[in-house]
Amino acid sequence: MGLEGVEPSSFMADFLAGCGGYAVVDGGLATELERHGQDLNDPLWSAKCLISFPQLVRRVHLEYLEAGANVIISASYQATIQGFEAKGLSIEEAETLIKRSVEIACEAREIYLQRCAKGYWDFLDSPKIDRHPVLVAASVGSYGAYLADGSEYSGNYGASVTLETLKEFHRRRLQILANSGADLIAFETIPNKLEAQAYVELLEEENIDIPAWFSFSSNDGTNVVSGDPITECANIADSCSQVVAVGINCTPPRLIHGLILSIRKVTNKPVIIYPNSGETYNGETKQWEKTRWETEEDFVSYVGKWRDVGACLFGGCCRTTPNTIRAISRVLFDKSS
Repeated sequence: MGLEGVEPSSFMADFLAGCGGYAVVDGGLATELERHGQDLNDPLWSAKCLISFPQLVRRVHLEYLEAGANVIISASYQATIQGFEAKGLSIEEAETLIKRSVEIACEAREIYLQRCAKGYWDFLDSPKIDRHPVLVAASVGSYGAYLADGSEYSGNYGASVTLETLKEFHRRRLQILANSGADLIAFETIPNKLEAQAYVELLEEENIDIPAWFSFSSNDGTNVVSGDPITECANIADSCSQVVAVGINCTPPRLIHGLILSIRKVTNKPVIIYPNSGETYNGETKQWEKTRWETEEDFVSYVGKWRDVGACLFGGCCRTTPNTIRAISRVLFDKSS
């Protein structure tokens, strides 16, 4: 589903209308792969499974579709040519795996739609799953995600990393993902203005003809993690015609309300929200640290408030599960269990 002959704003408006006004994004991929037994303590993180367990990646995508997700995000967040090369793979093998991440998500969508058509869930002791529109988003993680040193959570890349550094780092992967069969590109966990600007310039320079969304991360509810104001970051996203949604991911739920209000001040584009579970990731220990003030029930209780202040797409990031996504879907569409 490209942009040829379709205005970017119409793309998202038409999609949301087909979903009933709101859309549900999937939940945590890497942490769900870990829940299924995978050890992802690796610089490739979830992309490691593209090599070793692609069938499990497809299974997790399908679980999120069955839970009610309208958008599933590929396992390419940490899939970079540079990262695969560090593992001893060739450039050709790396490029194949990056494209394969989207193909796996598309396969899960096809399985889901076939099961819907055949009435698959009529024979299961579970709620009937309604067929719904599904988009596949190709994930692009930040430069800091590739570094795997916690800098994606600080946005501090050092003075040697320039706009051109970031553009050249992301360029080939973006070219591959734009021609992979994905419906749109998801630039995720953007930690600073510089990387957002790099993405905008790449989209324009490479004549990327599919839509994109930009989602930033914050740890204070006012700025992105680097300290750049969220309004300035959202304004950069708003300046690009190919960006069809702007929002927040991998951020504690308690901070989201104010961030939505700030984003809405500078853009009329749909707002996408997919926070983490409220736990905090320690980049040095590579462990999730529990907080005492948020539970899954708290997370879901925020959804209606986020909708009321203007968010349109809702999902979860790290440590959220298919159960989280199912609960979000029920809140948005008043589905009984």
